[in-house]
Amino acid sequence: MEPWRYSTAGISVALRVTPRGGRDDIDGVETLANGKSVVRVRVRAIAEGGEANRAVTDLLARALKVPKRDVRLLAGATSRLKQIAVDGDPRRLGEALKALVAGKTATKAADET
Repeated sequence: MEPWRYSTAGISVALRVTPRGGRDDIDGVETLANGKSVVRVRVRAIAEGGEANRAVTDLLARALKVPKRDVRLLAGATSRLKQIAVDGDPRRLGEALKALVAGKTATKAADET
């Protein structure tokens, strides 16, 4: 199951974010203990004052080659689990995400939610 949903305006992506992760990167797809799939993302920024959220949206904008204004936080401002909307062609965005997570898919389930 893909951790993103398609809409006419773009896609909505479920993320599990690791702030202060040492680098800004997309680590693949992980299945949480509750069975939900998420894209694992790590950022160097700290989780204070919205810095990690800005780093996540900037990372996704760069990775998906869309303007920063097209990436916004939908839910999870103070949580590791976030929902991010990306505006644009849903098919192109979905294919780009598939390419980014290919070969990086985590096989173990996370106990954290």
